[in-house]
Amino acid sequence: MQKTIEGILSIVVAVLLLQTLYFKFGAAPESIWIFTKLNTEPSGRYLTGFLELIVAILILIPKTRRAGALGAAVIMLGAIASHIFILGIRVQNDNGLLFALACITLACAMSVLIMRTIRKR
Repeated sequence: MQKTIEGILSIVVAVLLLQTLYFKFGAAPESIWIFTKLNTEPSGRYLTGFLELIVAILILIPKTRRAGALGAAVIMLGAIASHIFILGIRVQNDNGLLFALACITLACAMSVLIMRTIRKR
């Protein structure tokens, strides 16, 4: 049962990370606004997209799932910190959707990481 839950949570993390790639690599106005506000446009947008792609792949492969979960958690902690300290919870009238998705992704990634760690003992 634990493996099934871990697998589902891993898919959730991967889907949430992968769906943002269109906006980052496609230079969506929202992404450009965010990374301009963070003073990292365009290199930060591309680097973040690339790292999210790698992490999404890693979390889907059972042997590299722990590394993927850890990477996703680190990336989401950065995103959440950016929202809290620079961007604000609401980004361009999204009613906090991006912030909520980052929190959900972090919670799922941390759950996978904890499950992986407990199972290794």
